[in-house]
Amino acid sequence: MSISIAIKSVAACAAVICASSAFAHVTLADQAALAGTYYRATLRVGHGCEGSPVTGLRVTIPAGFQDAKPMPKAGWLLAIKSGKLDKPFDDHGKQVTEGVTEITWTAASKDSWLQDAYYDEFVLRGALPATAGAMWFKVLQICEKGSVDWSEVPASGTSSKGLKNPAALLEIIPSEHVGHAH
Repeated sequence: MSISIAIKSVAACAAVICASSAFAHVTLADQAALAGTYYRATLRVGHGCEGSPVTGLRVTIPAGFQDAKPMPKAGWLLAIKSGKLDKPFDDHGKQVTEGVTEITWTAASKDSWLQDAYYDEFVLRGALPATAGAMWFKVLQICEKGSVDWSEVPASGTSSKGLKNPAALLEIIPSEHVGHAH
């Protein structure tokens, strides 16, 4: 291998490592899903708050995400907030106007904190609307010292370029067999 190729390989690897750390924020494992289906939202938390461990995670349920249910997580307590929905929906002829609006996981003890050197995943599921488009999951990452509010959404479109703390984006794509997920 020539020195030139070796240097280019090292530079390419360094660029990838720098790029991945620059984009270390709360993201969805699956960033696209079919309209009108059930969706398992796996939120990936890649770091703490400037070195401080994560002690809690609060997710605001996006408008149109129906019947949200969190997955329990060993060592973490769950809290569910319900209220009036921004987008009521039809469930087999019944108009649903209230539901889960927020889900919070809180570490049960210091032993369960997510240390800055590790990553973890927090899971919830629900039904997607029959209409395609962008859906943003706003997440408040709570740490021993401080917090990060991953809630920025672009004024238009789906590019989070230029946003310091972007919300997690789900692209809902059209389905030929759009039906109600219930």
